[in-house]
This record gives sequence, structure tokens and C-alpha cells, in this order.
Amino acid sequence: MRRSLCPLVFCLAIPALVAAAPKVGVATPHSVGLDLAGMDRTVAPGDDFFAYANGAWVRRTEIPADRGSYGVGHQVADLTDRRTADLIKAAAASKAPAGSDLRKIGDCYTSFMDEQAIEAKALSPLRPTLQAIEAIADRRALAHYLGTTLRADVDVLNATNYYTANLFGLWVAQDLDDPSRYAPFLLQGGLGLPERSYYLDPSEGMAAVRSQYLAHVTAMLKLAGLPDPDRRAAGVLELETRMAKVHASREESGDVLKGNNHWTRADFGRKAPGLDWEAFFAAAELKQPAVFVVWQPAAFTGLSALTTEVPLQTWKDYLTFHAIQHRSRVLPKAVRDQSFAFYGKVLSGASKPRERWKHGVDQTNEALGEVVGKAYVARYFPPAEKARAQEMVDHILAAFRTRIEHLDWMSPETKAKALAKLATLKVGVGYPDRWQDYRGLKIVAGDAFGNAERAERFEYERNLRKLGRPIDRSEWVMTPQTVNAVNLPVMNALNFPAAILQPPYFDPKRPMVMDYGAIGAVIGHEISHSFDDSGSLFDASGKLNNWWTPEDLKHFQASAEQLVKQYDAYQPFPGLHVNGRQTLGENIADVAGLAAAYDAYRLSLRGKEAPVVQGFTGDQQFFISYAQSWREKSREPLLRQQILTDGHAPAAYRPATVRNLDAWYPAFQVKPGQALFLAPADRVKVW
Repeated sequence: MRRSLCPLVFCLAIPALVAAAPKVGVATPHSVGLDLAGMDRTVAPGDDFFAYANGAWVRRTEIPADRGSYGVGHQVADLTDRRTADLIKAAAASKAPAGSDLRKIGDCYTSFMDEQAIEAKALSPLRPTLQAIEAIADRRALAHYLGTTLRADVDVLNATNYYTANLFGLWVAQDLDDPSRYAPFLLQGGLGLPERSYYLDPSEGMAAVRSQYLAHVTAMLKLAGLPDPDRRAAGVLELETRMAKVHASREESGDVLKGNNHWTRADFGRKAPGLDWEAFFAAAELKQPAVFVVWQPAAFTGLSALTTEVPLQTWKDYLTFHAIQHRSRVLPKAVRDQSFAFYGKVLSGASKPRERWKHGVDQTNEALGEVVGKAYVARYFPPAEKARAQEMVDHILAAFRTRIEHLDWMSPETKAKALAKLATLKVGVGYPDRWQDYRGLKIVAGDAFGNAERAERFEYERNLRKLGRPIDRSEWVMTPQTVNAVNLPVMNALNFPAAILQPPYFDPKRPMVMDYGAIGAVIGHEISHSFDDSGSLFDASGKLNNWWTPEDLKHFQASAEQLVKQYDAYQPFPGLHVNGRQTLGENIADVAGLAAAYDAYRLSLRGKEAPVVQGFTGDQQFFISYAQSWREKSREPLLRQQILTDGHAPAAYRPATVRNLDAWYPAFQVKPGQALFLAPADRVKVW
């Protein structure tokens, strides 16, 4: 299971898991206009705007058996992945020269798909790793081995967990205090369950998950060939529970000011005694950096202490479990099935695994993402669509600029700095200016396991090479074939991949007002992240710098507190509320982004009214398009996991953002007494 580690990325978190799309009640990615059949007009918009826009779709749609949730984002990702698979297969059949990029993506995919060869090798590809773990004879050797596992395994599709599957994770980014240089950021990790509360929550439900996890660890250790797997698994669970106790919470990890801790190499021995840090850094090839940014310092202190307090054999059992789990996709079917039995069935509620080809697309994208992306945009993202998207970006930037200029609560001093930050924002549309070079990555036909190992290592070394080099603000952290978008506040940059710039988010065949409600709100959302509770802490250069006057900051924080209370009130399950503090940055971006998109849509009409389409006015089209862009249905286990771990509110609550925009009220005759009604003074207007 790959998880994310990234303190400096804010993404939209549109679901992007693929599966065959159900036909009933689902508008295809090529449908034009609003999905009227998916609406439930018996629901008053002012009571539940998500249900009004999507209620019939929710009732008719069954979540595919191989996933824990399904919605518009999955649907678009499904189409994208089928297209991507076709491109990869064409590359495999092209007989491209050995060592060429096309040959690499073809060999990577076909090797992964060769299940017969993977079965024939059994666990032999994993044996060197298991032997290295077994050879750990003392604490210094443990530190050395842990150093070899350090990876830049960032998954920015889910970049708000601040988490890595290894004990520690690396993220190389601009230094928060000196944005002219790259810094190595170190983050906590090492848990097999999604988040610390899965270990510490005493509730019956969480206890049941822990019991099933223990059974999973036992089964995996048995598959790895270890004797007495029950006893060993109990030790692994106890170790991870102790790790969870010292981990920072999801909310704490999202606090940039708490995360910006610069440690010298000498500080590690004093502040986090236990681990042989010099052995760790040497094995991780981090011999040169004199200063690191330690994102969760208390966790580093606690985790380091555990390396001496916990028996060495328990650490070896722990490392064995994580080694086989980490490579389960390229190991025999018995390992893959056991991994799915827990992570698929228990944690997400799926009843069958995803088809192999879909994992093959994932694996190839992870290894050679921009090679695949270059082929994708050549086929599916014409220059006209890039130009149309760029025009919309320009309009929304202009609308955001106007909003800042007309803020009645912000001082001229703060406005000037906000406008300077907006003026230097680098917006990437579709694909990067310069493609990544994969000449150093060796892909071997028939070696699925080795290809995964080498690709992961290649990405780690690519990140290490940034240290000491000039900052590259043109770098992308998402591939063009990713259905999502991202804001990089330290780089003051945005990425809008080609794959999200397609129907139903972005459709040249429908009225532009609908695009403003869908992809326009996405664009506004990402721009707004530069000014949310975390993004607003960075100035135009990307430096962590308070550029607000005390009075302006106080007003901003008061508005943020209003939004926290709004989202704290949403209760998906009895006793389990959305965490307004944890989701604050995303909620601010939703409110401000939607407001900017609305202004841009109105400005684009130059004072005219949009024509009535499908029986709806322009404003109604805008807001319904927004709500339908968040169409999603989730199984309970996955939704509970999201509420605990994700910085985004569940999709069903994101359309409720409309209650903060004055224009929504007359558009749908929303009256006092209805569930979503807010008095004008209670409507949050951050920007």
C-alpha cells in the first residue's frame, strides 16, 4: 500500500481509481450539458443541494465491486486509463528500439501483465530483501537497513495524509525559510493501517479492524516463510501501536508552522536519540545536506527511541511484513489476494480485486509517468483545448485579482502583497514545459519486480539530485494523465493536468457557464490555495513569511473559524463528524474558488445574461454543474477512513459550499428555515 508524504502540496482530491463504469443513471464523460435524469427535484435545493443535483443518480448507481467509492472523477479516470492502456499496448507492439522510451513503457506494462512468469518466480525476487533483513545483527545494522528504505514515495493524488509506508519519508522541495534552495524534508511513517487512530481508538469498530489487520499480518508472514507467524504478527502490531502513539495527528501534521523545524545533522543525536543517524544517512545517500526540515519532531524522537527499546527480532519481523506488503502487486497471486483481502475488502469495502490491466497502467504511470503523459497529450489534448483552458485560467485570475482589489476589510499594505503573489503565480496547463528524462531508468522485459524496484530507486535518486541545484519552478508533481489538480505553495505554482480538462469537467460542446461551474471552480480552488490558511503563510517568493497586518490576519482567522464550525456540523455517521479544522484549507479553497469562478463567468458575459438552457438560468446552470462535478458514492469503510485521514471533506458535503455565495439564494429561492440557509452575516467570504 502506497501512501503519501507531502507537506507542501494541496490537491483537489478528485477520486481517480478506475473500474468499469456502471451504465444505469450515469452521464458518460461525453454527455453534453446537465444530467437532468440524475437530479432529484423533489428535494429542495436549500435543504440538500447535493441530493437535489445528484439524488436520482445516487439511488440508481451501484458502486462497482472492485472499489470503495464511485463518482464522476472515477468515471473520467476510467476513460483516461483505457486510453492510456491503449497507448501503452501500442508502444509494446511497436517494436521500438531497445532502451527507447516507447520500449520502456511497453516492457514495463507487459512484464507486469505476465502473471505466469511472476508465479513461476514465486518469492525469489524478494529473497535478497528478506535475506538482508535476516542479516541485521545489531542496532547499527538496523539503522543502515532503515536508511536503505528511505524513499520519496509521494502520491500527490492523496497528498494530505503526510504519510509514508516506510519508517521515514523524504520530500525534496524549496526550503520554507530560503526559497532559493532545495531542502530535504523528513516525515513520519511506518504504519500499516491508514492513520494513528486505527491503533488507538478503543471503539468496537476499530477493534474489529485491528483484529483483521493482525490476521493479515500473520498471513503475510506465513507467506514469507517465517515460523510461528502468529506470535511474530502480534509483535508487529504492538510495535506499530507504539509508533502510532508517538505519531503527530493528521491535524497537527497539516500545520505548516509546526512542521518547519530545521535540524542540523548533529541535532538528530541530541533531539532524537536511539537510531544511529549517521549510519541511517549514509545508507540513504544523504551525506551532504547539513540541515534537514523535520516535519513531525516529536514523532522522530519517539520513533528513534523505539529502534533501541524494541527487540531486534521484532523489528526484523516488522520489516519482513512491510517488504512483502510493499511489493505485493508484483508477487504471486497468493500474496496479492491476501493484500486485497485486507486493504480492499476490510478498509475500502470492495468485494473483488481490480482487473490486472488497471494495476498495470498504475505501475507504468508510476515508473514512466511523463513518457506516457507525452503520448497521452499528443493524442488526446489538442492545442485548441489547451488554449481554451488557458483562457479560462486567465479569466479566473482576473476575477480573483478584482476580488482582492475590492476587499473592504483588507488594508492596502496586505492587498499589495496579495496582488504581488497572484502576479507571480505560475500556472501549468495540460503538461509541463519540459519533459522528464528517463534515460537513467533501466526497464527489463520479464522482470516486473525488478522494474518496480528500479523505478522507485530512480525517482528517489532524481529527488536527491535536486539538492544543491537551482530551483525549477516548472517542475510538475502530477502527470498529464492524472485526473486531478494541484497547488504548490512554496513554488507558487499550479498544475492542471490534461486528463481533468475533459468532459464532464471541461466540454467544448456545452455552454461555457457550465464549464465555469465545474472546471472553473477547480481552477479557482487551486488558485485559492495560495491564499488559504496554509497558502496565505507564503509570500510571492514562496518564503514562509507573515505578510498580513495583525488586523487583516485577525479578520481572516475569524472567517476561517466560521467555516470550521460549518463543517464540524456535518455528520455522515452517528457520532462521527467531518473535522472542520482538518479540512479547513480545502474548504477555504472551495468557497473562494467557487466565488472567483462565479465572478469570472459573469465577467465573461460582459453584462449580458446567459441564455436559459435545459430549463435553467445561467446562475442555476453554474451551481448545478458545480454540484454534479462532486457526484460520488462511497462505501462506509472507505468513507470513515477518509473522514479520519483526509484533508478534504467528503464529496457529498462539498456542494454545500454554495450556501456561502449570495448569488445562490435567489437562483434557487432559498428561504430561512431551510437546512442550508445562512443569514448574510454568517456567509463566509474569505476572499
